[in-house]
Amino acid sequence: MFKNDFPYFQNSKTTYLDNGATTQKPKSVIDSQVEYYEHYCSNTHRSNFGDANKATLEFEKTRKILKEFINASKKEEIIFTKGVTESLNFIATSFAKDFKTVIISSLEHHSNIVPWHMQGRTLGLGLEVVNFDDNLNFDMNHFEELLKANPNAFVSITHISNAFGKIHDIEAITKLAHSYGAVVMIDGAQSLAHTSIDVQALDVDFFAISGHKTFAPTGVGAIYIKEKYLKDIKPYQTGGATIHEVDFSGSTLLDSPYKFEAGTQNIAGVIGFGKALEYLNYVKYENIQSIEHNVFKYLDEELAKLPDIIFYNDLENCVGSRSFNFKGIVHDDIGILLDKMKVAVRVGHHCAQPIMKKLGIKGTIRVSISFYNDYVDVDNLITALKKALNMLRD
Repeated sequence: MFKNDFPYFQNSKTTYLDNGATTQKPKSVIDSQVEYYEHYCSNTHRSNFGDANKATLEFEKTRKILKEFINASKKEEIIFTKGVTESLNFIATSFAKDFKTVIISSLEHHSNIVPWHMQGRTLGLGLEVVNFDDNLNFDMNHFEELLKANPNAFVSITHISNAFGKIHDIEAITKLAHSYGAVVMIDGAQSLAHTSIDVQALDVDFFAISGHKTFAPTGVGAIYIKEKYLKDIKPYQTGGATIHEVDFSGSTLLDSPYKFEAGTQNIAGVIGFGKALEYLNYVKYENIQSIEHNVFKYLDEELAKLPDIIFYNDLENCVGSRSFNFKGIVHDDIGILLDKMKVAVRVGHHCAQPIMKKLGIKGTIRVSISFYNDYVDVDNLITALKKALNMLRD
């Protein structure tokens, strides 16, 4: 239904099912990049001529759009970054380092694990990990035990697992964490591609956002920071565009958001991010969720018919991604053969080695869908999987 909005699908014969890694870009996003570079390419927040003013206005327009999109209370709470990885590292370096303990889940991406290792090595920060049940559901009882044992902790949890598509109930997690004096950051890398987010209703303290996984250009993202923390957080890098006044005896910083956005930003990327959010408003989340639900259900039904398939969780509280293996088959071999048949999936550990180790596997075959995928894409995948399995078993 929406494929015609994406030039990739007119120019590639690939059945694209790797949306958990990155999404395709609608024409409106691509056109915004060309328009910026061809018609008003200038720096932002500096010069005062016409094209520079337009660049600044378009850049700041995205901040306003994103503020409304996630229902932040003020635009100053929206800080642009290169993506979720930078957002998580920014908070780990500039704010969470002041805590004694960080609590994460078992389903985290490496970007929400390694920064805490780095802080632990340098500052002695403790790391606690919440268990999961047989369907990879977040163990709220264990979480509460960890909160009791580590009051006033910093909690950093993924909203949607990139490896398995499991959804964490971040509203319940945040409410419980706050009752024990904890501060909460959410890794929302996979969120906005599939569901609406209201940061005020969720009451999260920090929310990391990806651009390229939300139909925007690569190299752009954002971190939502609840207003009450803006003055306490020090920039983890400084320089041009962050400073109010400088002399050799010292310097004073601008207020948020600008004190956090040092140097020339990814201007075209931020403008494209705004266009991606406008496109999502046009498509509407009720349509996205209806399409994905139907395609996901069909995918699961067809996969279940394949012999010797191994799933690691059911579809309850699950969106976007389905991970599986086949008994006696190496997942990497499946990936190579599917590529030869022009079917794009991801094979491996999906930057989530700890959960793979807990499951006793090295990796999985991951199929990740978006609202532009359809039943034909699923049929192409199943046909290719059958051929690959026959080749590997002969």
